[in-house]
Amino acid sequence: MAHVVQGTCPGCQTVLRIPADWTNGAVRCLNCNLIVKSTRKLGKKQQVHSWRPVLIGASVLGILAVVAGAGYAVLPQIAGSKATAKNQTQTVIAAKAEAVPSGEQRPAEGRTAESKPAGNKKKTKSTETAAAAAVPSNAGGRIATTPPSQAPKAGAKLDASALARWIDWQIQQRLDSEKIPASGRADDAEFLRRVYLDITGTIPPADKALAFLDSNDPNKRAKLVDELLDNPRYGRHMADIWQLLLVEKTSDNRRLQTQPLYNWLEETYNKNLAWDKMTSELITATGAQDTNGAVTFFVGNPTPDKITDRVARLFLGVQLQCAQCHNHPFTGWKQTEYWGMAAFFNKVKLGGADKKAMKNNTTPVVSEDNKGKGLKRPESAKVVPPKFLQDEQPKLNNNEPYRPVLAKWLTSNKNPYFAKAMVNRLWAQYFGRGIVNPIDDMHEGNKPSHPELLQGLADQFAANNFDVKYLIRTICLSETYQRTSKPNTANIEDATLFSHMAIKVMLPEQLYDSLEAVLGKADRGRGGPRPGGANRGGGSPREAFLNFFRVEESDPTEYASGIPQALRLMNSQQMNGNSSLLNELNKGGNTPAQNVEKMYLATLSRRPNAREVQRLTEHVTQNGNDARKAYGDILWAILNSSEFTLNH
Repeated sequence: MAHVVQGTCPGCQTVLRIPADWTNGAVRCLNCNLIVKSTRKLGKKQQVHSWRPVLIGASVLGILAVVAGAGYAVLPQIAGSKATAKNQTQTVIAAKAEAVPSGEQRPAEGRTAESKPAGNKKKTKSTETAAAAAVPSNAGGRIATTPPSQAPKAGAKLDASALARWIDWQIQQRLDSEKIPASGRADDAEFLRRVYLDITGTIPPADKALAFLDSNDPNKRAKLVDELLDNPRYGRHMADIWQLLLVEKTSDNRRLQTQPLYNWLEETYNKNLAWDKMTSELITATGAQDTNGAVTFFVGNPTPDKITDRVARLFLGVQLQCAQCHNHPFTGWKQTEYWGMAAFFNKVKLGGADKKAMKNNTTPVVSEDNKGKGLKRPESAKVVPPKFLQDEQPKLNNNEPYRPVLAKWLTSNKNPYFAKAMVNRLWAQYFGRGIVNPIDDMHEGNKPSHPELLQGLADQFAANNFDVKYLIRTICLSETYQRTSKPNTANIEDATLFSHMAIKVMLPEQLYDSLEAVLGKADRGRGGPRPGGANRGGGSPREAFLNFFRVEESDPTEYASGIPQALRLMNSQQMNGNSSLLNELNKGGNTPAQNVEKMYLATLSRRPNAREVQRLTEHVTQNGNDARKAYGDILWAILNSSEFTLNH
């Protein structure tokens, strides 16, 4: 144990031992179950009730030491202040370093970029992209020394493998210019868990993890990406993300039924409808909500200014709302241009969407015609004709809907905003940061970190018919995406140039579904996962969990949750009751070491290292005949570790 200093619990006067290098956080007394928020040596005290020990941001072994009675527990920097995921996860990095001993060379995985598939077999998505996914690992992390043979050109399509290599070239050129060395390639376990969370929103099952880790197929990473994009969970994960982007969780929307929108998004993403067509269907949505879930976009944004703000941020990547009341302070956008865009929604009608109708479960209906009044306009609204942002004023037929005209301009290949906005947003979803950041604030004063990369990806996205899965496949097959999140001494401060993968905090949806994957489905009475996975909204346990853990507009690389969320993870019945994994372990027939490995594969998607096996099997042995309790302690420690709760 590290050198400690002593303090006294204000509740029961028990002597508490505190790490000497600990400067701020909270310590829990194991005698009276008080957590004391304090500065060094327990200077300022704030009592918070708890029931179990805590060690947020720690390794599995560190947490288990508390369970076994080490005498203190620490919650570093999570009360009253934000902490970056990097600061919360030094033990994740340490675990990776321990898993592969220093100086040990990982075997190169797959063919080199120059090799070609044997024979004249028909190209599949996996063989087409195998070269990009099979670049050998290397200590320096540098992945490109010469320009790729193919680069994006106007009107010419590149396949995913060629575009992935071009991504790597662009990233490497900027790193070279800044003299920043890149980290090496992620090992199979790190890549496996990351790509599962990023594409499907949950960790891989233990059997899938074992099969992937043991596979010698040189193209297994490319094949896995294709497999996950074809998994129905891909659509569910995208629906989780985009439902909140399209309809903000506000008090005005607390009675709004968003399940129809969720179902529409899930189905549309799984069908891989082209992004321009998907956007057009949202912008022009009409009909009843129960037959066309896309109209929820207008039901949840029922005024011209609200719908204009959402359209501009999500489909143009700009914060046009700053020009609603005055000319934009940082761009050339005028107030009249804001209301010119809003005027395209002047004829939209919304029926059955008032509070009384929602309370009575009346189905909202969206239409667009010249009859009756349109969406309610704010008093500050300017009366101007419809006009495209920074573009022409179209000639409109007053007897026809306006929105199809807007949708056609919005999704055009000539629109300078549309393709870039989606490319930048997807890049941020997978890397934790956009090429332009903030991702919805693209303007001349907010330059991209890699301008040529952003433009090239946007051009290829458009040239490939706005195929979202193509863009995701390209990103995941790049060596830039497949880098380890473990920084080296020379790039540890880099947060903008993608020299190593950012550590991302799990979305609440990812955390809940990953817990469900380990603990199994539970009934509503336990406050655990939704029964049968069917109800994803309303008063379901999943929705209650999401509401409790959701942080509005949070940076994906910042740990923005606090003590209440940490305590809920530790003390909920879901985390401390029966679980399908524990039931399986207690059937017998396996050694403690085999059971520990099974737990690690099911939760962390890797095998435990030698030190972990030794310590954890000792813990099982020390518990004598109560092996279930010992395994429960270990599982509880794993699920509360930073290695489990973060995407790295």
